Amino acid sequence: MSSSTEAKIQNGTAKICIIGLGYVGLPLAVSLAQVGYRVIGYDMQQNKVDAINQCQSYILGISNESLFNIKHNGLFSVTADSNQIKGIDIFIICVPTPLTKNKEPDLSYVISTSNLITNLLTLGQLVILESTTYPGTTRGVVKPILESSGKIIGKDLFLAYSPERIDPANKDYNIINTPKLVGGITPKCTELACLIYSKITQSIVPVSNPEVAEMAKIFENVYRSINISLVNELAKLCEAMDVSVWQVISAASSKPYGFVPFYPGPGIGGHCIPLDPHYLASKAKEFNFRSRFIEVAADINEQMPLYIARQIVEMLNLYKKSVNGAKILILGIAYKKDVPDTRESPSIVIIDELLKRKAEVYYHDSMINGESSEVNDLATATDISQTTLASMDCVIIATNHSNYDFNFIIEESRLVYDCRGATSQMQRDNVYRLGEKLDFRNSTL
Repeated sequence: MSSSTEAKIQNGTAKICIIGLGYVGLPLAVSLAQVGYRVIGYDMQQNKVDAINQCQSYILGISNESLFNIKHNGLFSVTADSNQIKGIDIFIICVPTPLTKNKEPDLSYVISTSNLITNLLTLGQLVILESTTYPGTTRGVVKPILESSGKIIGKDLFLAYSPERIDPANKDYNIINTPKLVGGITPKCTELACLIYSKITQSIVPVSNPEVAEMAKIFENVYRSINISLVNELAKLCEAMDVSVWQVISAASSKPYGFVPFYPGPGIGGHCIPLDPHYLASKAKEFNFRSRFIEVAADINEQMPLYIARQIVEMLNLYKKSVNGAKILILGIAYKKDVPDTRESPSIVIIDELLKRKAEVYYHDSMINGESSEVNDLATATDISQTTLASMDCVIIATNHSNYDFNFIIEESRLVYDCRGATSQMQRDNVYRLGEKLDFRNSTL
């Protein structure tokens, strides 16, 4: 039954449905449409559908022009109506995989999407899961739902896992030149999934089964989580020992082998790194295995915004200024440099902690421009003019966007606390950095 789907992929007539039009799904949909496939995007959020229909991109790296071109050519359409996604050859699932309040995996979107697809199945279809999840999801969760239709994976249908590897704001790597992992339930499942991805990706890496691909994706992000936690803990130790963590990292980076630099910060954000360790730790418990190393690393990173808030209190105390009533400006609420994304942002936690201490909190983010309703409920958006900076008791560099003029910010501010090392080459009495000792420097508020 795969011959028809295979032929359609080869001759460019395969009809593809991308379910979930977020940071993963929309770039994938655009890439497939740009090489000539007919793509339907499905998302239950009507505001996303409306934006795309107006050719207004909400994803960094996807231009309004690219949306206009593929829609104008009839290669891309979007809908929030499941009745409009019939007659599909390939379904690709790109839905969120969040955590519950108890930090347990929440696969409700994957499950509901699988149920939706089951009602639309025809012989020979290929289904690919891209959402980040724990090993065993494709085989143990998606496969049984699809096979409840009476169709058999590997015979009547084809199922594979291929994890997304999107890195927002990365100017060197994208969908085209980032190797694509693919693991199918059967060899034919893997072959078909590799075939469609080969049309948009230069390098395909087939693996023996979905579990390898699922674990590899989790491992990639846990690796980062652990190394970030290590350098965050090192920053605290360096502060206690009065050694600059930024100079330490720079010195260690001179070694040409055996060392990869990671940098401290106010915490971790985005969809993957804060969540993936919990997905793996939760799955490990099913095997009576406690992943202590992974859990400790996640805890260290989650505590960093609280540590930053305490550092601000201590810094203000050095100058006999109470945090209660202090005017504090947070620079950067995005979780990462040069991205307009506030998901799991540590800046939001810092704002909340300072508000609990009765500070008067303002924020500015050059990538978001006061458009984050989540943050607007907590703090007040403002500019970073000379007048604004001078009026603040403290300015916190929480995200080091490239278009910030840090020399100007330092020059016009009373006190600056730098969480990102953006000022590590600047020695000024009014600047304090994460990982460096707090001490009184005769500056005045």
